[in-house]
Amino acid sequence: MGVHTEEAETYKNKGNDAYKAENYEEAISLYGKAVDLCEKDSRDHATYLKNRAAAYLKTKEYDKVVKDCDEALRIVPEDPKALFRRSQALESLERFEEAYRDAKAVLTAEPSNKAIQPVLARLHAVVQERARLSAQTGNKVEQMFKLVFDIAEDKEKRVKAMTNLVVLAKENAGADIMFKSGVVQKIQKLLKVEKNQDIYVNAIRVISQLCKGNIERTKSIIKIVGIPWILEIIDSNIEERVSAAQYCLQVILNTFSGMDTKKDAKPDTKLCEEYKSELDTLLSCLTYSITNRVISGEARDAIMELVMRNCHYSAINWAERFVEIKGLERLLEVCSELEEYKYESAMNITPSSRTIAAACLARIYENMYYDQARESFNNHVDEFVKDKLLTPDLESKVRVTVAITSLLRGPLDVGNYVISKEGILEMILVMAQTEDPLQQRVSCECLIAAASKKDKARSIIDKGVDILKKLYASKDDAVRVRALVGLCKIGSFGGDDASIRPFAEGSTKKLAEACRRFLVNPAKDKDMRKWAAEGLSYLTLDADVKEKLVEDKPALQSLIELAKTGDQSCLYGVVTTLVNLCNAYEKQELMPEMLELAKFAKHHVPEQHELDDADFVNKRLTILAKAGVTSGLVAFAKTESHNSRELIARVFNAICSLQELRGIVVQQGGAKVLIPMALEGTNNGKKQAAQALARIGITINPEVAFPGQRNLEVIRPLVALLHPDCSALENFEALMALCNLAGMNESTRNRILKEGGLAKIEHYLYEDHTMLIRAATQCICNLLQSEDVIKSYEGNNDKCKYLYILCQEEDSDTVMAASGALCILTSVSKICCRKLMDVQPWLETLKCLLANPISEIQYRGTYMLLNIINGDQDIAARIFETEVMEILMALTKLDSPEQNRIKEYAQKCLDAAEKLGVIRKPDESRALDTFAEAENELSDDEQPV
Repeated sequence: MGVHTEEAETYKNKGNDAYKAENYEEAISLYGKAVDLCEKDSRDHATYLKNRAAAYLKTKEYDKVVKDCDEALRIVPEDPKALFRRSQALESLERFEEAYRDAKAVLTAEPSNKAIQPVLARLHAVVQERARLSAQTGNKVEQMFKLVFDIAEDKEKRVKAMTNLVVLAKENAGADIMFKSGVVQKIQKLLKVEKNQDIYVNAIRVISQLCKGNIERTKSIIKIVGIPWILEIIDSNIEERVSAAQYCLQVILNTFSGMDTKKDAKPDTKLCEEYKSELDTLLSCLTYSITNRVISGEARDAIMELVMRNCHYSAINWAERFVEIKGLERLLEVCSELEEYKYESAMNITPSSRTIAAACLARIYENMYYDQARESFNNHVDEFVKDKLLTPDLESKVRVTVAITSLLRGPLDVGNYVISKEGILEMILVMAQTEDPLQQRVSCECLIAAASKKDKARSIIDKGVDILKKLYASKDDAVRVRALVGLCKIGSFGGDDASIRPFAEGSTKKLAEACRRFLVNPAKDKDMRKWAAEGLSYLTLDADVKEKLVEDKPALQSLIELAKTGDQSCLYGVVTTLVNLCNAYEKQELMPEMLELAKFAKHHVPEQHELDDADFVNKRLTILAKAGVTSGLVAFAKTESHNSRELIARVFNAICSLQELRGIVVQQGGAKVLIPMALEGTNNGKKQAAQALARIGITINPEVAFPGQRNLEVIRPLVALLHPDCSALENFEALMALCNLAGMNESTRNRILKEGGLAKIEHYLYEDHTMLIRAATQCICNLLQSEDVIKSYEGNNDKCKYLYILCQEEDSDTVMAASGALCILTSVSKICCRKLMDVQPWLETLKCLLANPISEIQYRGTYMLLNIINGDQDIAARIFETEVMEILMALTKLDSPEQNRIKEYAQKCLDAAEKLGVIRKPDESRALDTFAEAENELSDDEQPV
């Protein structure tokens, strides 16, 4: 034990040294080793914990400070240092009453402690003010209660009062007062009789805010109202009410799992384990509600979306439990639901229900990352298919076929597994050849979904193309349009390769024209127009079809109107068509050497159509944007399908590639929906959305493009683009957008720092790429308005010196930004001023700035020089030993009006030097000669050393 005690003391001493050297991370590690080695619950143990808490204070990890101090105070109660450090941390966490309590305890333990007295006075004022505000809040809550819960009161006053309660519930003090005043019971009672939808929806929002981030309050609320009540309020046909209730359920799940409502939030493993029972109960109730026969279709969709959002391993990781309790069978029941089979026991579904169920199946299958889990998934699907086919009636066969179609549109591997089982494809082909329109229709849909890859398409061509042609001759439009889509899909398997054409020349245009007729015909219902859009999604890989469609205003407008409905079942066809029109699909980069090698080996080389050149693509983008495609994309963006979100992001990014179209995207709500898409989805989808946001942030004032909280939310996706895996263009655009955001206010600068943006931005200062260096320097210049960034440049590093060296760059914009950054640093930090004098070519760099042909850079040079010499005789003497004085003298003789500022600051530099007693006035003519020599030196040698 003695050896361990000595070793612990050694680590503590090393930790003290690291702390004094401001290496706080190292100090934390060393103190941690001391804590682990020392005797538990000893005074030494408490000391090491206190020391580590001091280091945590410096790294702003306040929760850890509180935890270490709690433990230290358990061992040594009323320890002044532990109390003081905990008080500081609690104040930073805005737990002012607790901080004040600890500060008072410090004064009680050490009445002569002068350091605590100003802290105590400050905290006393804060606590008093908070008590006053709390009393005011209590009065406000009481007033709002009188208005809201009195049905006889004026409607407008009640609506306004309920809105105020939502605002009050967002503040912890307001939420506490409302909860203690019985707001939950009052709302539960009110919603039984409330007719006004605004009041109803805001009442649900109040419950959401009360639950947000507060586990104890959430548990109490669930105990009061019960989970069935929450499921009851989601049961509605009114979209706003369903969304509010869905959000409320998500907040409850987030509170128990440690996530927040941001899209990329990760759960807290410890919390998930601690509240496993609550989470399991909630998710089980949601799962059983999927097939609830009496709820609305909108509520069913919202419940499936909640399951999809939370079952993934990146969230609560509930997928395997979902499979265990037969959740797959419930989703497949939704997939097999048809309008044609409407009984009293039939489920209410929306046009989007089957699409959402398919996306949910795909999301759950993603979690089946090991063989046993996938086998279990397949077994459950097998059981569902067998159960349905045990009764050999027509309805069962139709329902199974529709469910298989959903599997092919969701977890494709499972769909292919089912359709490859003996007798399934044959059953579908037999159904296609009957005279029953319903069987023809569902079998057609299944064949279309099955032709998902070239090898599958080939097998469908071999077995089913004649059947599809026969079905296309049907008198039933619903059958005809589906057969048409099947033919379109088979006819497009060459992709955008202009050299591959499966059907005879001209067939593609004929098919496109047939799709167009269905699309623009107002007499056709939405379902047929949806299928026509899907047909075009395959045919628009052909550049001739793209050009014809984009010039066809009625067809284009019909496509956009279909998108504006937000119907998830239309999403794939419409958005894929738009992706094709924009050429926003994934393109394989072909290296010239590999191209030549392929030609030599007589391998097939894809050919780009001349109508897919940049000029044609840009023309199509402009037509689409001006036709209002953004509104349609915004309507579709609520989908939970990550693949669909990627397609939407690709179209947005393509439109944003043209500067003149970015304003349209912002006006129509594109920026708002791009932020969540940039935070959650496929890697490519997030990257596409983030690049679109960056392009918007470059062109449009961030205050307009990202108003309110959005200017903080957009920072994370932009910082994520500063990654080696991203292209130089993506890096550059992200840097430019961050530069604009950094110039907005202190909140945006702090968020950039919090997201680790500073280190990533500084990395690009060292790139061998002029545009990246320039953008990074400009971004740093704006970030230096933050005190924290200035402190980092004052630290033990060469950041300041490197900015000074950048002043010798060839690129004038980089020099402008670097000199601007140095002007800020030198005006507030003498440490940075002294650092610049340690740069080996400090004099050459200074001369580059003072004698620069660009007036603005000259001005920045004189301004920076004045900051450096002000009040520092040693540095001033060192500078004025050189020919700098002569250059300054020459600058004071400039007579051009635009150079007045340069002249003024050059004179100020001379006056400051004279005041410090280091100046000697040289001969005036010699000064002019020296300045001329410096200018000639710059012009002779284009790149200063």
